Amino acid sequence: MQDEEIQPVYPAFLSKGCPEKLSALRQNLWRKAKQEPKFRFYSLYGLLLREDVLQTAWKRVRANKGAPGVDGVSIQDIEKRRGGADEFVRKIQETLRNKTYKPMPVKRVYIRKANGKYRPLGIPVIRDRVIQMAVVLLLEPIFETDFEDCSYGFRPERSAHDALKQVHQNLKEGYTQVYDADLQGYFDSIPHDKLMRCVEMRIADRSILKLIRMWLKVAVKEENDGKGKPKWHKPDKGCPQGGVISPLLANIYLHWFDRVFHMRSGPATWAKARLVRYADDFVVMARYMGDPLVQFIEGKLESWLSLKVNRDKTSILNLSHPETELKFLGYSFQKHRSLLKEGTYYWNMCPSKESLIRERQKIKELTGKKRSFIPLPAMITELNRHLKSWKTYFSIGYPRLAYHNLTTYTITRLYKHCRRKSQRRYKYPKGKSPYYYFLEIGFAEL
Repeated sequence: MQDEEIQPVYPAFLSKGCPEKLSALRQNLWRKAKQEPKFRFYSLYGLLLREDVLQTAWKRVRANKGAPGVDGVSIQDIEKRRGGADEFVRKIQETLRNKTYKPMPVKRVYIRKANGKYRPLGIPVIRDRVIQMAVVLLLEPIFETDFEDCSYGFRPERSAHDALKQVHQNLKEGYTQVYDADLQGYFDSIPHDKLMRCVEMRIADRSILKLIRMWLKVAVKEENDGKGKPKWHKPDKGCPQGGVISPLLANIYLHWFDRVFHMRSGPATWAKARLVRYADDFVVMARYMGDPLVQFIEGKLESWLSLKVNRDKTSILNLSHPETELKFLGYSFQKHRSLLKEGTYYWNMCPSKESLIRERQKIKELTGKKRSFIPLPAMITELNRHLKSWKTYFSIGYPRLAYHNLTTYTITRLYKHCRRKSQRRYKYPKGKSPYYYFLEIGFAEL
């Protein structure tokens, strides 16, 4: 009796949120890519026209609740039209079938970063987002089989928590020498020609490659705050941060750094170094950070990938010294003296000072003078919702002290809010402290 063929165990993300036939298609693409690491997929465009692919892409874009692009058309506008979303998807399918599709310009907006500077975001129109999402549905199973385990950002079934836990584990195992990297404007500096060669390592379908090139070259419209005419330009490099396909393309490009790092000739072998990467934020950890390791990292990033290392923000740290601190993804890692056993140390992992400052500023905005008109119960409900989200991210490691500080600060801000709303001096019920009073009326402490 012949042995039965062992069926592969498919990752859960292949089926999550997908109808049965699309799930089967993604499993087939994943299996083929897994079995043949050098296979180039040459017949994907026809799959892009499938109704289940486009409908699933529309549902995912709709769930993201993004802002309108340059045409000003929102998700709600599309659903209110005659024929609604079904007609919208049918027209997309028709333009792809006739190969008359051309992307519309990208709307550039700026969002404030933690350091006070601004990050540019490119917002495609909803039609372009749906088509990009459809392409992601087909390409994601293929490239996920290639990506290294050290990569955590913008990948299914992986999160920032996984990256942070790996950093913490590396420290406990003695990897205390850290190259803390900062890539200057990564998304805006990816060379188009080199990026496309990376995509072509797996994709041979010319129609799919043409779509990606069009998205990379599409014009960008930048409003001038209502003063004068908007600015237009066509990028010669970069991948618009804000596009649906941009995170996947960004991972495809830096994947090759991950790969050479882990080759037999790479520092994972000869320096026993470990790489932890979340999108363009990464650290290299080793027991000893010598010049050959630093030269390898910077040489591959700058000479080979044509990226720029921001040396003002990049640092080499020795965390074996208690006064040295690593800040990564909003967390702080530092060697602390144990209070439980004299003469021993532990690796503290908690929200960084900068994260706490930003959160206090947000709480101050939510409870500021401009919001004095908001009733206390409504403000508490809003604060609870916001703090729950913050706590969800900063829930690993040792966050208890940070929770206590933010709870105390929030109660102080609520007390000031009550005093502003009352013409007389605000008084609590007899025998109640501010802390227990606000807990009693609904504030959820961290």
